This record gives sequence, C-alpha cells and structure tokens, in this order.
Amino acid sequence: MERHSAILGWSDAALDIAERLAGGDWAVYVVGGAVRDAFLRRPIKDLDLVTAGSGIKLGRWLADQMGGAFYPLDSERDVGRALIETPEGRLVIDVAHLRSDNLEADLRDRDFTMNAMAVDLRGSLNEVFDPLGGLDDLKAKVLRQCSPKSIERDPIRSLRAVRLAAQFGLRIETETLRSVRAAAPILVGSASLERIRDELFRLLALPKPASALRVADSVGLLKEILPEITKLHSAGSDIRWAQAMAVIEALTEILAAISPARTDETAAHFSLGMLVMALDRYRGRLQAHIGMTWSDERPQRALMVLAALLSGLTDKIGAAERADALRLSSAEKARLAAVVEAHQATILRLETITALDLHRWWRALGEAGIDVVILALADHLGKAGVLLDQDGWLALLERAQQVLEAFFNAHNAVVEPPTLINGTALMEQLGLKPGREVGMLLDLIREGQVTGEIRTVDDALRAARSALNGRS
Repeated sequence: MERHSAILGWSDAALDIAERLAGGDWAVYVVGGAVRDAFLRRPIKDLDLVTAGSGIKLGRWLADQMGGAFYPLDSERDVGRALIETPEGRLVIDVAHLRSDNLEADLRDRDFTMNAMAVDLRGSLNEVFDPLGGLDDLKAKVLRQCSPKSIERDPIRSLRAVRLAAQFGLRIETETLRSVRAAAPILVGSASLERIRDELFRLLALPKPASALRVADSVGLLKEILPEITKLHSAGSDIRWAQAMAVIEALTEILAAISPARTDETAAHFSLGMLVMALDRYRGRLQAHIGMTWSDERPQRALMVLAALLSGLTDKIGAAERADALRLSSAEKARLAAVVEAHQATILRLETITALDLHRWWRALGEAGIDVVILALADHLGKAGVLLDQDGWLALLERAQQVLEAFFNAHNAVVEPPTLINGTALMEQLGLKPGREVGMLLDLIREGQVTGEIRTVDDALRAARSALNGRS
C-alpha cells in the first residue's frame, strides 16, 4: 500500500498509547478522523483504532493500562471502547477488528478520502497509509467519497458530507455532490432515525451551522429531516428562509460572545459589544448552561439551534412531534416544546416587567427560560440586520438583564421564595382535603410573597381563607 511522509501533530495521549503498544504482538493502526486531525493540527478527542486481533480484547487492555473505563460496544463486530481521562480532557478510544480482509480494503470501504488514512502505531507516526489520496484532498480542501458507491451504500454519509464540508471548510467534489443529492430522497427510509438524529446534531453543534444548513437545504436533505422547513420556502419566496438563517447566524454569534473562547474581535460590533456589557455578569452560568449535554452527549447548543429553526414554523405540539421523530429523550422533547411555545410570547416583549411576571415566567419554564431569552435576542438581531435600531436593542438588553437577574441572583426572592406553609399544614389549618385547590392556594401564597403582600404564616393563612371565601 502506498505510504506518504507527513508531519503529524499527535496528542500526548496518542503518543503514550503508541509507546505502550510498541512491544506488543498485534498490528494496530489509528484510522480515520484522528489521522486527519493530526495532519490539520486539530485537537484529538477521539481515536479510532483497528487491529487484526480482537478489538474488544485490545480495548480492555488499553483501559486497564491507562486506568480508564471499558465498554464492549458491539460484541458481534468485535468493537470495544476505552474512556481515558487525560490532562486535555476525556479521550474516547474505539477499537475494532479490521472490517475487511486487510488494512487497504478496510480504508477503501470508508466514507471519504480524508477519513480513509491510517498510521501504524508500532511504526513511524509520521508515515501515512493513504490509498485514496486523502492527504492531497485535504491540502486542496476537497471532500471526495472513497468510491462512486460510498454514499449510495450508506445514505447517512450524504448528511455527513455536508457537515464535514462546513466543519473543515471544504468544497464537495462534483461527483460526490451528485451522490449527496441522489441520496436525499431515500435518507429517512434507509438510515435509522437515531443515526440521522446524531448526524444532524453534530451539524447543528458546529460553531457556524448556518452554512451547513444552507447546503443541506440546497441539496434536498433538510426538508427530508425537518419537513417544517418547507414553510420557509412557501409561495416561491426565499425571504423567510434567508431571515431564518440570519437568526441562526445571530444566535451563533451570541453564543460565541458568551463562550470561553471569546476574543476582542468577537464583540467588536455595537450589537455584540452591548450584549457583552449587559450579560457578562452571568457569563459563567450562561456558559455552564450552554455547555451542558443531553442523552448520549448531544449538545445543548445544538438543541438551541433546532429550537431556533422550529420557532415560528410550528407550535408546542409540532415541536414535540418533531422531537419524537428524531428520537430525542423525553427531557429534550420537553425542553424543545417549551422553548418553541414560549418564544411566541416571550416576556421580553413586555415594555414593563413586574416581579410577578418574572415569577410566573420562571416557574413555568425553569432553565428553558434561559434558552428563550437568548433566542429572543438572536431573533431580534437576525431580523433587524443592518437596520438595527440601537435604542431598541439597548432596551431589549435591559429587559433581558432584568429577566436573567431574577433567575440567577434573585431566585429566592422572585422565582422560589422560601416556603411559609406547606400543603399538609395548610390542609390542617383550613380543613381541606388533598386536591388541586391546595396547589392553587400554595401558588397564591407564593405569588403574594413575591409581591410583598404576604410575609408571615398568618398573612398566608389570611390570604388563603379570603380566597376560599371568595369562591364560596
């Protein structure tokens, strides 16, 4: 097989693994994305290894050697996973038995040439097995399928092609693009919904997903995965689609301005500079919120982009149905539906926001309210574009600050005031039976605490009796 010399930037963990394998009897190769990332000097968070021996046995050995955890991923295909904690973060190592008769056949059976390269971990780490010219394609910034049938054999690769092209700034080669278009109508019926969901979320989690969404839309993939998108192209006009992409771009700019990777240039424009000044006091907590993950490590920021796409196209029920179709968890489904519904009547549209407004808002939404605030800001920026009214933007930021202040710094006073009397005591004092009425009275007492009308247990009982007498 043809070999090429290249200076690759391996992580310390990868070098450590190579040292541990040096005296072993098994042939072990690092393949796919890790070779690509080493060539591009990108952080390596995942290592895919193949061996002529047992993938599960080698994966378990690596986990034991490096003090990590081990999971057999696929016993039938002999694939194991080791999770190793390193100073750079968690490293995921998937070890598989060669899927073909030899290494070259294994590489030729992969998706794209830039992922069809390998390095022998027991040999020179700067020598690349590259039977399909992946290095040349990377240098030319071209995404090319490994064979004319690569995407046809596994249509999920059509969506992956769009995501990888956007992620690495590549041009999709002509024949590959033709295969992507051909696969679009059959994607949903030929790939599992779980695989489609995972690839979609990787796309939505990109630092700048709008460019990938535009390509996915132009080749016919997006309407297959998110049929609601067709509404943005209704009546032969692309104005609504362009506006939706502007909102997504504004959202990702806001997320970048909040992120730990923010630079001086990130907030150089008036709109983002003022946002930074207004929200920086909550930056750490906003970062924690945006950086969380859902089931199977699906990123919160991807769910926020999906909510932005669906807002205005569907309602709470439609969002829940889309979540079911994408096989999202029940928690993700609840979050998506809540954000889509609340976005239609966000509290930020009120010119004057009272403590009671804030209490009811946060009690109804919980942490989903943070998503709605950020999405409302993105919606305003995206739709205003270059015609942004500075005074209007500053007023909106002031309201956003007021809403977030209530959640982050006045939670015990506004959102969840301390309990004066619980349901059991209330029933005993007023001779009530368990039921909705007790819950309504507790809500009334809590709201009275927020407005300052109720301060003591006696105040609470007096207000509850008054409410009961008013209904009798």
